[in-house]
Amino acid sequence: MASTRFVILGVAAAALVGGGGLVVTRMDSEAKPVTPQNAASVRLAAAAPTPSVIPTPAGPSAAELAAVDRAKRVKQLDAALKKLAGATPDFSVAVLDRRTGQSYYYRGKVKFDTASIVKVQILTCMLLKAQDAGRRPTSAEMALARPMIRLSDNNATTSLYNRLGGRTAVGKCNKRLGLTGTVMNSRWGLTRTTAADQVRLLSELADTRGPLSASSRKTAFTLMNTVDKAQDWGVPAVARKGEIFTVKNGWDTRSADGGLWAVNTIGRITTKNGAVDVSVAVLSHNNRTMTAGVTLVERIAKLTRTHLRY
Repeated sequence: MASTRFVILGVAAAALVGGGGLVVTRMDSEAKPVTPQNAASVRLAAAAPTPSVIPTPAGPSAAELAAVDRAKRVKQLDAALKKLAGATPDFSVAVLDRRTGQSYYYRGKVKFDTASIVKVQILTCMLLKAQDAGRRPTSAEMALARPMIRLSDNNATTSLYNRLGGRTAVGKCNKRLGLTGTVMNSRWGLTRTTAADQVRLLSELADTRGPLSASSRKTAFTLMNTVDKAQDWGVPAVARKGEIFTVKNGWDTRSADGGLWAVNTIGRITTKNGAVDVSVAVLSHNNRTMTAGVTLVERIAKLTRTHLRY
């Protein structure tokens, strides 16, 4: 039987009547007759299934959804802290999650007086000095470091600070640690720092790739994990059952500030299985009382945990 040509909506199609049926195949250009030589391929092309559903673009990935959720929670935390700031003394906060690599800063680069949290910097620089000399800290150095961290002993701090070389030596050490916003003072408690620098320092105390050796990291952890019970406020207030905390707090009042209080807390919250590994720093000043300052920094730390869900 001879082949017949059809034109459908301006597109040529070839048809073959044979074997009891009609086979139509779409052509890209002018239709070509169906011949015995190409009939089989025409039938195969016509028999190919036509998709019944048009594929839709893939939805957002899990990472994209997580990023959207994170942005939402950060926005909520920003709003909560701004609201709190309208009714409280000046403060800043920084959070660094070593597990995810995510960080959060609220006024993180604003400078505040350190008060006694500078003692962690002094401890770290003491440990590095011992490392550089190829030795462990001496018994005399540890006799000063223990009360400096556990009891926040000022006399021990002054002695150790001077043994290290004071403002100049600790300032150079800070650069080695990447503390770009910290300015040392010969009166160590008046050193100026930022929340961002403090979480950087805390991270260096745990970083296996950082400048501190395993022995030095263990020493710092042990001291900051065993502070006197009366001084374990601040960051530990957000630790949950089974979690481990380290902490160093600072508090000071000066006549130059009208008797108002600077109250700071820095520390880490971790778990043995690594599910939580977070550094937190909250700095504040112009608190009417020390108690009010403690309440404020703990409230801020709790807000970060509520919204960031670490």
